[in-house]
Amino acid sequence: MKQIVILSGKGGVGKSSITASLAIALSKNNSIICADCDVDASNLALVFGLSEEDFVEWNPLSTNEKARINYEKCVSCKKCVDACYFNAIKWDEIENKLIIDDFSCEGCGVCKLVCPEGAIDLIEVENAKIGYGKTNFGFDVVSAQLEMGDSGSGKVVAEVKNFARKKAGDLDYFLVDSAAGVGCPVIASVSGSDYAIAVTEPSPAAFSDLKRALSVIEHFRVPVGIVINKYDLNKEYSKKIEDFAKENSLNVLVKIPYNKSFVKALINMIPVIGLDEELKKIFEDLAKKVSKDC
Repeated sequence: MKQIVILSGKGGVGKSSITASLAIALSKNNSIICADCDVDASNLALVFGLSEEDFVEWNPLSTNEKARINYEKCVSCKKCVDACYFNAIKWDEIENKLIIDDFSCEGCGVCKLVCPEGAIDLIEVENAKIGYGKTNFGFDVVSAQLEMGDSGSGKVVAEVKNFARKKAGDLDYFLVDSAAGVGCPVIASVSGSDYAIAVTEPSPAAFSDLKRALSVIEHFRVPVGIVINKYDLNKEYSKKIEDFAKENSLNVLVKIPYNKSFVKALINMIPVIGLDEELKKIFEDLAKKVSKDC
């Protein structure tokens, strides 16, 4: 099974919309599964018309730990307060004891290391939920949602990919819709990929973030192709991106024109490939090129 990651660097360039329509185009002649690895703000399922209630199952997920104090052992030396980089441990003047703020605690374990009485333990907490839904296009989409204020999104992404692989079995393609940026969730998304699609648009911010995303891909030595979305809004800048690609031996897979059908598709929770014949041909062409390069 070939793993294809779709990423962008900058958010809002149409990455999830492009992932959904590419998935449908690929599924015409191949067996596929999709994974939404933007666990802080997952929305790929919505593009396919699936709400949270439409998922077949949701399961609790624990990829993080929080500190807990055993007050029978604690002697209130406050060494943990001084050692906590995140200021998660404080002295409560009213209760006359140490307290831990779960929202601030990162589960790093420093407090446990410095406690002379062994009064602090790390316990696993449910920091996300993971599940899958069946689309109307013949394939499943796996998604996870990180709990508000919790950390560990990179670890959750890894669990999403593992869940999807186990569920997929021996399929042809595994599409990973990455989060924006170049942080832990993106690194976890790119890791283990056979091919990457970097989506951008003709703007200085998008071009700058594209270069940063490409550096992550290069680190993992993953072959990559570029998609320029809304290329005709600034043809001069699109040319800059194409020249950059040529200078760096990168392939521009397709250039997608600005099309109001993208907005209509998102409003109606349907992939744009089903609304516009011109876009349908573009995504079918993209699927052919990806199949050939991957």
